[in-house]
Amino acid sequence: MADNFDLFFRRKPAMMLIALKKVTRAKYGSQLAKEVDCTYSHAVKILQTLEQIGLVSFEKKGRIKIINLTKKGLAVAEHIEAIKKLVL
Repeated sequence: MADNFDLFFRRKPAMMLIALKKVTRAKYGSQLAKEVDCTYSHAVKILQTLEQIGLVSFEKKGRIKIINLTKKGLAVAEHIEAIKKLVL
């Protein structure tokens, strides 16, 4: 059944948006990479692309960058989650 979801989305970016939607406290790159099972460098590359299209923003706190969904990113994450529920 997981293949149905993969048919519509690139798994890692989609799962990152869903993971960011579900956060109860601040997330940063290495946490997100572990959560979606990818390397830190791959996660950073995906996050940079998501930032370029306005889905996430970074907030610098000391040495780390906190990742937040933008309003647009939240809407996209909600739609992805709804589609995931329909196809799984």
